[in-house]
Parts: sequence; structure tokens; C-alpha cells
Amino acid sequence: MTTLRIGDTAPDFTQDSSQGPIHFYEWAGDSWVILFSHPADFTPVCTTELGRTAALSSEFAKRGVKPIAISVDPADKHKQWIDDINETQSTTVDFPILADPDRKIAALYDLIHPNASTTATVRSVYWIDPSKKIRATLTYPASTGRNFDEIVRVIDSLQLTDNHKVATPADWKDGDDVVILPSLQDPAEIAQRFPKGYKAVKPYLRLTPQPNK
Repeated sequence: MTTLRIGDTAPDFTQDSSQGPIHFYEWAGDSWVILFSHPADFTPVCTTELGRTAALSSEFAKRGVKPIAISVDPADKHKQWIDDINETQSTTVDFPILADPDRKIAALYDLIHPNASTTATVRSVYWIDPSKKIRATLTYPASTGRNFDEIVRVIDSLQLTDNHKVATPADWKDGDDVVILPSLQDPAEIAQRFPKGYKAVKPYLRLTPQPNK
């Protein structure tokens, strides 16, 4: 198995899904992608997670993000499971769930951790940018459901810091103050980039209002 790290290129693949065959790169296009794995169909925690993803559909869309899930079960089971998800979570699953009975994607994305389980995938998340680079990763055990507020928060941080010379501090949320990068030292450029000014807590810790707000 390949261990994928931040900055690596996300592997391409063609695989069946609840919405038919998907060629990953073609499906992703120029969008950001959230790829997240599930241990199995018809499991309670996964059902709540996929329902939450569907409920966040408009939030993902306005950020130019396409979510895509993966489970090692076949596509026909995914379709049956989606009916349960829609019923129990009062939502409509409008994103694909990849079928991976041959464990092809699980191997490409290192989703089976043998010391946890030799068959079930862990709860991994990959944030993938439009150039197909992995920008962030997160892995939980099968017993722990993911925090989808955090998944959206990371997207907001990545998109903000790609476009401005800032970083986001601990517990940052969209709209909070951000940190000016220490590498930015030219006073004229700082004034141009951050017209609202900044507070220098320390020379290396300079807080400024979020520049795109």
C-alpha cells in the first residue's frame, strides 16, 4: 500500500459507484474534492455521516467542492443504503458513493489499516485541490464519527490561505482574525494587502481581520 502525504498527487482511478462508473480525474474536473471512506454499508455511524454530507450540499457547492464517499461494498448495496440514509437523516444523497469490493481504491489511498481491521476501511478524509494535490488528511477509527464542521473549516482555511499571505490560528472559524505570514516583512506590501491594519502581539505573531471579508 502507498502512504499518501500532504503535497502528493491524489491517485487517479476508474471505479463503479452509486451513480455509475466514475473516472476520478474527469469527475473532479476543476473542483476541490473531499474523498472520505466508510467501513461498510448499512452501519450506524456511516449513515449519520453520509446524511450530514448531504445536508451540507449547498455549503460544499458554494465553495466549489465535490464530496465523494467510498465503501468496500458493491454499488447495488450502496443504492439500497442510500434509501435508508435519505429516510433516517431526512435528506437526499446527491453525491456518489464509490464501490470498492476489489479494494482497489482502498489500496491506492491506504484506507485499510491491518492492525485495526484487515477488511474494514478506516474513516479517512482527503482534501484534494483542483490540481489533484492532497492538501490535508484526517483519519479516525471506525468507532468515531467525523466532525463535518471541521471538514468545512479546513476547506475555508485552505482556500483562504491559497489566496492571501496568511495562516489560520487555533480554533479559527470563517470570519475570525488570521495570522500574517512571518515571511511577509515589507511594510508597503503589508499595508496594501491588509488595509484594515494588524495587531502585533509579538514580531512573529501579527493578527489581522480576515482579508476577504
